This record gives sequence, structure tokens and C-alpha cells, in this order.
Amino acid sequence: MKRIEDWLGHTVVHYRWLVIVCCLAMAGLAAAGMTKLGFVNDSRMFFSDDNPQLQALEVLENTYTKYDNIIFVLKPATDTVFTKDTLNAVYELTAEAWKIPYSSRVDSLTNYQHTRAEGDDLIVEDLVLDPSGLTLDDLKRIKEIALHEPLLIDHVVAADGRVTGINVNTIKPGKNHNEATEMAEYGRNLASEIEQRHPGLKIYLTGGVMVDHAFGDASKRDLSTLIPCMFGVLLLVMVVALRSVVGTAATFMVIGLSMCTGLGLAGWFGFELSPASANAPVIILTLAVADSIHILVTMFQQMRAGLTKHAAIGESLRVNFQPVLVTSLTTSIGFLSMNFSDAPPFRDLGNIVSMGIGAAFIYSVFLLPALMGVLPVRVKAASGRPNRYGRLADFIISNRSKVFWAMLIVVVVFTSGVFRINLDDTFVEYFDHSYDFRVASDFSEENLVGLNIIDFDLSSGEEGGVNNPEYQQTVEDFANWFRTQDKVRYVYAITDIYKKLNKSMHGDQGEWYKLPAERELAAQYLLLYEMSLPFGLDLNDRINVDKSASRLTVNLAQVSSKELRALEVRGRAWLQENAPASMFTHGSGLSMVFAHISERNINSMLSASVLALALISLILVLVLRDVKLGLLSLLPNLFPAFMAFGFWGYAVGEVGLSVSVMIAMTLGIVVDDTVHFLSKYQRARREHGLQSKEAVRYAFKTVGSAIMVTSIILTVGFSVLSLSGFQINSHMGSMTAITIVFAFMLDFFFLPTLLMKLEEKS
Repeated sequence: MKRIEDWLGHTVVHYRWLVIVCCLAMAGLAAAGMTKLGFVNDSRMFFSDDNPQLQALEVLENTYTKYDNIIFVLKPATDTVFTKDTLNAVYELTAEAWKIPYSSRVDSLTNYQHTRAEGDDLIVEDLVLDPSGLTLDDLKRIKEIALHEPLLIDHVVAADGRVTGINVNTIKPGKNHNEATEMAEYGRNLASEIEQRHPGLKIYLTGGVMVDHAFGDASKRDLSTLIPCMFGVLLLVMVVALRSVVGTAATFMVIGLSMCTGLGLAGWFGFELSPASANAPVIILTLAVADSIHILVTMFQQMRAGLTKHAAIGESLRVNFQPVLVTSLTTSIGFLSMNFSDAPPFRDLGNIVSMGIGAAFIYSVFLLPALMGVLPVRVKAASGRPNRYGRLADFIISNRSKVFWAMLIVVVVFTSGVFRINLDDTFVEYFDHSYDFRVASDFSEENLVGLNIIDFDLSSGEEGGVNNPEYQQTVEDFANWFRTQDKVRYVYAITDIYKKLNKSMHGDQGEWYKLPAERELAAQYLLLYEMSLPFGLDLNDRINVDKSASRLTVNLAQVSSKELRALEVRGRAWLQENAPASMFTHGSGLSMVFAHISERNINSMLSASVLALALISLILVLVLRDVKLGLLSLLPNLFPAFMAFGFWGYAVGEVGLSVSVMIAMTLGIVVDDTVHFLSKYQRARREHGLQSKEAVRYAFKTVGSAIMVTSIILTVGFSVLSLSGFQINSHMGSMTAITIVFAFMLDFFFLPTLLMKLEEKS
């Protein structure tokens, strides 16, 4: 390794123009792949193919229909939707909604299939046939029917009659990722057109299609806002830290090419950007700076000490090649361990960043020195003033015991907050209120329907069994049990239709709103009803083909993932205790898959963190050539993650999908400064024969400035991610920035005292 270090600086400087041309050619070839990058507009991108909850959902959707919908929530200026103008707006929007690309079904207040009997005939027709000719008596009748129909209340119309909704179910062909955007934009334009026709009417858009569109929008928004912000922050910090226009420009070229190389290689490998993997450019920009900073700071120090520029470049590479290589390896290991994640977007993020880090290493040790070799560089001579980091070293050496125990207390205090953490999140809250989807979803959950759904596929165990009175009674009891549960907004069971039909066939007398007593009668009612339904409004979403099973849907509002999981468990327990074995099933639905993803991801990342820790430990031991020192050096690298989780426990208290990969990801990052400090410490011990205290002082003087600058850049860089309106990115950025701050504190105050205590005992 030493031979490579000595040879590298001389060779890069000697062949600097060739090195520059080769690096630029490599970067250009790799960056060409950026044209192949696309964006994923699908909320299911967070689920792996072997996810059991996803597999159960796909089975349910293959049996019935897929809930991939747009929900229009209408709020009129008046206190009621039962006015001629509002019902006319609902009628128009219902008719136009059928034209939304890939729409398969539209349900609204006006096309609700109201039933009544005329003699022995069952009449099924739209609740509102001609809104333009409605009289006051008609409006009163429609209101009376709607507000007393369980199939409509808190599903199509609010219980107080102030808000109504139109649900448009869609079936995407799945041929490209623009289908959700196509539907969402069509829906927005349609809503805007209806609002213009009916002044005072406000229309909110939510639903599964809008969720998918919001995920794609989050990726593009972060790329367009965070990257320019990051470049601005880096420019400011580097100009202040390096005080060299040439050094800053060369570093900018290195990090820019590293980012383009990482993204370009991702394009060549067929990756697609999601809200999580769209973080990659900002993370690459942040991490790529560190290597350049260490090389430039050492180069400037050597030039101030009297070396020529080319000699200073060679010495800087000799001193920094090993730690830069090691930090690149450890950081890559941390991000590559994200391949253990149960969420594919985090795997893509880890792989893209790892490729960017590899590129940053190559450009830092080849392109950067070559550029500095051809560009004019001026460095002021040493001022003779005491080194500020030397003074800090003197303080720590003089008070090493107090500093050591004080830092241990800090570690314990912050780490104890881990016990306050609650594993929970709410997928709607992944988006902040700058997204129209979030505003619309909050309004819908407060006034009409929620986005969280649990579906149960209830089998009767026999063909035509849905008409069995015993089966129907069990389904009815199950539905009624759910209606008593907290935060349940609406329950839709096939028994609601049977009761409505039984009432209609008995002259709409209230006492007949109950289940048919005989199987044959129930079958006859169902047949009459299905034959009367118009195209697109059949019961395929409720009953399977051979009528052996039905779908029970539970809609919940303002519920967290933890509450959703708990309710599903209680539902299963009810079935086990009160239903025949054929009816027992697990709750399904997209909400349930999201409710389990954080828990699954954390479990999968535990093994990843252990593997990353083992590999990083092995690398440190091999590089330091000291088992005890290598293992002890892990302490200031493990503590920061636990301290950050503890701080998060005190400040927020809730951990979800966004930080489930945090330990594995940050483990490789926080090792960087430790490696550079230990590298200089060991160089002082081996090359200069210094004792432990003097070696600590030497490390502070030679690398303290670079550690300070890189820590500031890393903290600020990941803090930029916290500005994202997408919660997963925001929380990931915040937690990583907090971790880096704690890592800096431990590297500056805990690690030196630990090294001196180790030396005293030996």
C-alpha cells in the first residue's frame, strides 16, 4: 500500500493532462446514461415481490377488483349539498368522470342505484334522474333517502349533508409510468372546469391515483429544488473553509461529475427514480466533498510549510490515499447494506449512492490532483499564530479524564431516549401540506371518507353460499362489530344490499330492513337486483364469480399504521371466535401493506446493520493493523446512531419507514472522520515516534480543520434533505444530520480521550 501511495502522487502530477482527459471521458460516457432515467409513479414501489401483505392484496384484487381510484370531494358554499345547483354539479361531474382515462366505475349521489318495488317488480334507478327539473319536494325526498341510507352515509355523502363525494375506480393497463399522471391531470382539469361552471363550489381530489401521482411529483420536486439548494450551500461553505477559488472550482467539478456518474450508471443499469432514490444526487454531492476537502487541506498545509505545489500534491496523496480509500469503502458498505431493505426504493438509493461514492474516490485521487497541478494556486505563508486545533488538543489532553466521563454521561442521557420511540407512521403524512393531495386527503378524512381501508375476503365454503342466512348473519355481526370500533368511518358489507332489497320488496316498510329469512328468497332478490343494474355498476367488486365469498370493506379515518395493524388483529380474533373456519382470513388492502412495511423494513435492516458493522470492523482492524484499536474505534461510530435515535425519541417519539435504514446508512458515513483521525494518530506514532498525548495533538493539528469542515458540510448537506416536503426524505435527512453532529462530538472529545486511556493502561 505504501508503494502505491508514494507512486500515485508523482504519476498523477506527471501525466496530469492525460489523467484529466481520461477522467472527463469516463464521466461523459457514464453520464450519458442519465437520459435513460425515468420516474416511478406507483405507491406499490415500496413493496418487494415477496412481501406477504402485497401477495395477499394481489389475490384479493384478482378475485374482486382493484381499488385504484380518484375521489372527488365536493364542498358547496351552502351548508347542504341538497340544492339544485350542487346536485347538477354532481350530475355533470359523474357523467364526465366516465371519460377519465382507464375509468371503470363511477359512484356518486346522483347515480346511486335506489331500489323500490312496484307490485312484484323491483325498480332500480338513479337517485337523481334529471337535476335541472328538481322541485323543492324532489330535493326534500332525495335528502330524506340519502341521509337514511347506510350505503351512502359517510361514504358518498357526509352524515350532516354538507359534503359529498364521487368515487371513480380505474384499471391501469400498466404499460408505462405516466398513466397515474395522465389520470390525475385529467381529473384536476375536470374539477377546475366544474368549479368554474358552479361558483362557490370547491372540489378536492384524493384517492389511490392521486397518491401515485404525488409520489412521482415528490421525486421531481426534490430533484428540482434540493439539488440547486445543495450546490448553493456547498459553494458557500467551501469558499469560507478553503479560501481558494481554484480549490472550490476543482472540488465542484469533482462532486458534479460524481453525481452525474452515479445517476448515469443508474440509467445504464435500468434504475428508475422514486421519491427515496431521488435523494441520491444530494447525498452524493454531500459525501463526495469530504475526500476532496481532506486532500486539499493537507495540500495547502504542505504548501504553507514550504513545499512546492507539485510536491505538496504528492505528499497530500501519500498521507490521504489510505484513509480516503478506507472511508470510501466503509461508506459504500453502509449504503450497499441497504440492499437488505424490504423496500426496493431504498435498495436503489443505496446502489446509486455507492456508485457515486466510487466515482468520487476516483475523481478525488486522480482528477482533483491533476486539476490542481495545472491550475494556478496561491497559498499564504503560515502566519505563525498558534493552531486553534492545537489549543483544543491541549485542553482535551489536560482535562482528558473529565472530558471522557462527561462524554459518557452525554452518550447515556441521549441514548436513553431510545425507550421513548414508538414504531409508527401514517402514509398520508408522507406528504406535507405543500402537496394538494395532502390537503385534499385531510379534508376528506375530516368530512367524508378516509384513505385507510381493510378488506376481508369472507368465504362461505360453498358455491352460492353468500345467500345462506347463517353466512349473512355472521357477516352482518362482523360488520356491526367493526362499526363499534374507534376511528371506523364506514363499513360496506353485502348484507347492506340484502337488507335494502328486503325492505324495498316489502313496500319500503322500515321493519323489513333486515336480512331475508330464506336462502332461496335471498338468491331471488340478488338475481333481480343484478339484472337491473346498469353497465359499470355491477357487484363484481363485492361478490366473487361463483358467489361463494364476499368482500367486507372497513374504511378508517385519521388512523396510524400501528392502530391499523391492531384493529386488523382484533378483527381476526373476532372471526376466530365467532365465525366458521371457512370465513377466517387476514385483513388486506393497500393500507395494510403500508402499515406493515416499516416493521418489515426495520427487521430486514437489522441483519444488514450487523453485516455492515462486521465488514467495517474487519476493514478498520486490517488498516490499523491493531485489533484492539480497531475494535475500540467502533465505539465512537456506534454511539452516534443510538444517540440520534434517543434524541429523536425525546423530540418526536415516532419512527417509521423514513429512518428504518438510518443505522446501516450512517454507520459507513460516521466512520470517515474516525478513520482520518486515527490515520494521523498512527502516523504520528509510527513515523514520528510520538507518545499518545503528542500523537493526539498532531492529529488535531493536521486533520482537525478537515474534520470540522467535512462535518459541517455533511450536517448542512443532509439538513438540506430535511427541507423536502416528502416526509421519508425529510426525516432521513434530519436523523442523518443529527447523527453526524453526535459523531463529530465523539470524534473530537471522546475518541482522543479513549486513545489516551488505552495508552495509559498499556
